[in-house]
Amino acid sequence: MKKQTAGRDNLGHIAPKFAELNDDVLYGEVWSREDKLAIRDRILITISALFATGAFPQLKSYLTMGKENGITKEEVVEVITQLAFYSGWPKAWSTFPLIEEIYGDDEEKAVH
Repeated sequence: MKKQTAGRDNLGHIAPKFAELNDDVLYGEVWSREDKLAIRDRILITISALFATGAFPQLKSYLTMGKENGITKEEVVEVITQLAFYSGWPKAWSTFPLIEEIYGDDEEKAVH
């Protein structure tokens, strides 16, 4: 995983400690532990947590990251379908347009 600087780039001027923790601890120490849990798995877990909490702007970013790391449209649709029963049907309705925006029609159509 490449060095994360989004915290410093976007928030360094207003919340420098938060930016440091984001870049150095969350991404530098936790996300980099690929020997413990693969990046792809971490992304699926994060998608699930962001969906469950309704953090849709961040969810969109992680859906994009998921696509870039080999998570298929069919897989992410299945994750959201499963989570809808535990975290909320309206959240699923709000997530499917994001999936369509990110994956579009270039991927195989998700079934059912």
